[in-house]
Amino acid sequence: MTLLTKRDKMITDRQLVKNQDLVLKVSANIDPTKFDINRYEDFLDALCGDRDYQKEAIREVLRYFLGGRYNNLTDLAQENYRQNPILQQVYSSFDDFHKHLQLSDKLSCSLDLATATGKSFVIYGIARIMLAEGAVDQVLVLCPSNTIEAGLTEKFKSLSANRTLKDLLPDSPVISNPRIINASQTIQSGDICIENIHATYERTKSAIEDSLAGKGERALVVNDEVHHMANPPARDWALKKWKEFLLDPKYNFKYIVGDSGTCYVGNEYFTDVVYRFSLRESIEKRFVKTIDYVAEDVSHTKEEKFQKIYDNQIQNKALKYRLIKPLTILVTKDIAACKRLTDDLIDFLADKENISKEAATSKVLIVTSASEHKGNMPKLKDVDAKNNPVEWITSVSMLSEGWDVQNVCQIVPHEERAFNSKLLIAQVLGRGLRIPSQYKGEQPVVTVFNHDKWSSSIRHLVNEVLEIEKRLYSYPIPKDKDYNFVLHNINYDRTPKVVETPQVKEYVFSKGFITISTQDRVSESQTIYERAVTEEQKPKKTAIEYKMYPAEEVAQDVFNKLKSYDLELGTNYSQKYPFDKILAIVRNSLARKGEEDDLVSQENKQRFLQAFGVIQRKSAKSLRYEVEADIENLYSIHTDDKDINKGSLGIGALRRDSSIFFDDYSLKEENEENRKLLIELLEDENRLVRSLQQVENVFNFKTPLNMVFASYKPERDFIKRLVSEENAKYIDAWVKSPDIGFYSINYSWRKGEHPKQGSFNPDFFIKIGQDILVIEIKADGDVSDENKAKLKYAREHFNRVNSLPTGQHYYFKILSPESYDLFFQRLRDGKYQDFVSALEADLD
Repeated sequence: MTLLTKRDKMITDRQLVKNQDLVLKVSANIDPTKFDINRYEDFLDALCGDRDYQKEAIREVLRYFLGGRYNNLTDLAQENYRQNPILQQVYSSFDDFHKHLQLSDKLSCSLDLATATGKSFVIYGIARIMLAEGAVDQVLVLCPSNTIEAGLTEKFKSLSANRTLKDLLPDSPVISNPRIINASQTIQSGDICIENIHATYERTKSAIEDSLAGKGERALVVNDEVHHMANPPARDWALKKWKEFLLDPKYNFKYIVGDSGTCYVGNEYFTDVVYRFSLRESIEKRFVKTIDYVAEDVSHTKEEKFQKIYDNQIQNKALKYRLIKPLTILVTKDIAACKRLTDDLIDFLADKENISKEAATSKVLIVTSASEHKGNMPKLKDVDAKNNPVEWITSVSMLSEGWDVQNVCQIVPHEERAFNSKLLIAQVLGRGLRIPSQYKGEQPVVTVFNHDKWSSSIRHLVNEVLEIEKRLYSYPIPKDKDYNFVLHNINYDRTPKVVETPQVKEYVFSKGFITISTQDRVSESQTIYERAVTEEQKPKKTAIEYKMYPAEEVAQDVFNKLKSYDLELGTNYSQKYPFDKILAIVRNSLARKGEEDDLVSQENKQRFLQAFGVIQRKSAKSLRYEVEADIENLYSIHTDDKDINKGSLGIGALRRDSSIFFDDYSLKEENEENRKLLIELLEDENRLVRSLQQVENVFNFKTPLNMVFASYKPERDFIKRLVSEENAKYIDAWVKSPDIGFYSINYSWRKGEHPKQGSFNPDFFIKIGQDILVIEIKADGDVSDENKAKLKYAREHFNRVNSLPTGQHYYFKILSPESYDLFFQRLRDGKYQDFVSALEADLD
């Protein structure tokens, strides 16, 4: 007999799912009288050579399109959902799965083919056979950039000029050799038109509309780099319209296939992939470089990070890859960040190599979509050449694919937003995977100098794992008794007003020194890299050089700063602290640390400048807003699904301090995924008792929500009192606000010397007759300036709401656990109106 331990019965917080388990399988049961792929085997051999995965990708799509088994993507998805238990785990119902399909009523699909695996050969093969079979009359290939359009056009023309491919087609093809054009020409029968998606909207008269309107059922649409359609950048209007174009009834397209090496919407894998050849397979078969990425590193400053990156570049250049000119690519989140990084890199190179800024600039190429950088994109064609001075490329993470730069040996994702999803990680890695021709037959390494906290994300990407956190969802549901009610808020007209605030600060150095940190000219810093696939780790030490300044130079910089204050403010600080006195303070500070070289590190120089820093400022001017309440700006907020967004809680939070309140409605609701997960949690013997709080009597759970989440103990203790029978009978209804997007109150406060603006959603709204109690929950003793501001601004806001004819009266309260019992006593007695908690009194 097998005994189950508590560990066996414990529910896991996350599912680990292989991407391959989510690939839709196309049935091999195809009537050969309808379509016989075997007739094209000679053609496929000539087109794909020994890359069998390319052939299988082509076969899979053609069986789907031409086998007669499926009318659309929905049919394929239904068949797979019934047969695939992994899909059933990830999506609680077919309806849930169906919502994630991009083009469900089309014969549409995607191919996941890793970078440098020859996607263009696959899409050409599909297009050529669809035309040969007479299934379509024309093919439209859409891509996200001019660079990709030019590259595909060149490849397709070369393939169409290959007489062997034409000769190996089966006898009597409907279209034997397609013409390769772009949309500046009329698309005729037998054409493959390759076009940048932007051009379809920018031209006043597009040949696409004239040629394909009403003919979509006899056309094949290929979406190259289709992740751009699924993840359009906010500012790129044409990419956002891409999907709308495919669904436009004016065309009524039937056959649609997309290809990408990054089949992700953020972190979620595509739901319509019918074939994948993964990055891991590509590395294992040595089609692309392997990857070393940072597993552990501590870089304290920008300067230190630059030195480690520079050391890697020098090693690649002098030792590892002398047959080529190695390149390093640095990737940022946006164009502004890319410009800043480029300037910093040029300054670093000029200093490090002791060269002019002009010479350093020639080594760096910035490539973004900004108009000022448009001339740089064509330069990528020649950047691999040894006589080209460029060694460093700075770019933006979502820059359209299409570069074929092969000498990339190091990739630096400079910020988290450039590397914070599987889509972005896959895109960034794709920049450096191609193997230079000089190293064919070998497997070079591309080093990724990432922040070590992203190492698990790279590992998961390479290992093809999706980590899906299990979540429960809170939202309004219908109940036998209606607990919905209406709230009122104001859309303010805010009038700006300039306010002056005097600020005076002075630092006096009576001690004759300041405290500085220990410093050194050179120190070793260790970075641990991990090899993709094998996960083998190896350390690398880099000698970090620290910039040092003579004590006299530091004293002079401080003295100059004081003189500038005197000129601006009419003070006499440069007389009070003359150069000799400042120099004595600098040297005394160094001596106290045992420093004998009379040199100051960059870090300590900043300490001296800060110590003699803000001696006096003029009165500061800040912008405040005067707000006015107007009946025309009053609007209603409902507690039903019209205004309350779905909230969620990862079940891992239940193992910390979060709790779920629920009742019988929660166990009977229509959302099968929620219900099943809640039952699993109830059966979990290892769960914390406080994590699940069942309200036995549904008439005491007077909220329109299916369940309510408490993030921490003060919230949990408050909800316990709300649903207790002794208090519930005095309450008509209540709702806990979502974290964002429900009832927002703006406020401002000062954090140190700086004004801050914010907004918050009060935690609870409790309806008693026509009174609305608005409750903000805080921990005992949380007397902060920010909470004082919340109290002040919320009171003013609800005073304005109460001045308008809403038919309701609002009472705002800040509560902490020490006052809960007294508050609910006053609530039961009907004397809540003037109640003031201990915390609120302290905040006043």
